[in-house]
Amino acid sequence: MTEAARGWLALQQDLGGDEVILDRPMVATPAASGWRKGAPPIPGPGMVITLPQLAFGGEPAWESLETVAAAIAECRRCPLCEGRTKTVPGEGNPSARLMLVGEGPGENEDLSGRPFVGRAGELLDKILALIEAPRETVFIANVVKCRPPKNRAPLPDEREACRPYLRRQIELVKPKVLLALGSTAAEALLGVKKPLIELRNRVHRWDGIPLIITYHPAALLRNPNWKRPAWDDVRIARQLIDSDS
Repeated sequence: MTEAARGWLALQQDLGGDEVILDRPMVATPAASGWRKGAPPIPGPGMVITLPQLAFGGEPAWESLETVAAAIAECRRCPLCEGRTKTVPGEGNPSARLMLVGEGPGENEDLSGRPFVGRAGELLDKILALIEAPRETVFIANVVKCRPPKNRAPLPDEREACRPYLRRQIELVKPKVLLALGSTAAEALLGVKKPLIELRNRVHRWDGIPLIITYHPAALLRNPNWKRPAWDDVRIARQLIDSDS
């Protein structure tokens, strides 16, 4: 077994995988890249929830992700701008099939201007690698684009101030699947306030785009028991990406 294969198997086990198949070649296809036997199927029609998309009236028609980022850099819509070092507009493939939405920048992100660059980002990169969607192939953004004080959850008015930016980013990327990381992202995209456990394990829709809800990587670092359900969530997202619908 190669060192790469050993590393892959160790990472699979760390993320909750419990079956190892050694009687077939390690090839870069979904069937042989961490898809544990007994993986949950894509939820059927009876489990699909479609919620009305929130309206944004009178916002500028930013024509590209670059113009959105430029607007964010100059933004003073809410008090978060007073304490920021750098804005964190998001980054990635402008034509990504998978778009991830987190809560907001932390200390490392505020200093670098990039999303998910600390320990939580390292874990997210590992998870994305396992579903063959490395960081450079996806687009990653946050609900708010400036760091809340002491990494607290964004307040409703702060989320509202950033909402036009996130919406336009989704419209420009046109992802096939959205993956919301944590309850704040789920609430911002769905417009509902419910426990994460009630929102997981089903397909929601944002303006027709399939939306999967899962745990924030920082939460997985605090509670490793959530790694298995998070692993199931991201595999559902992978299945949706690969589906014909």
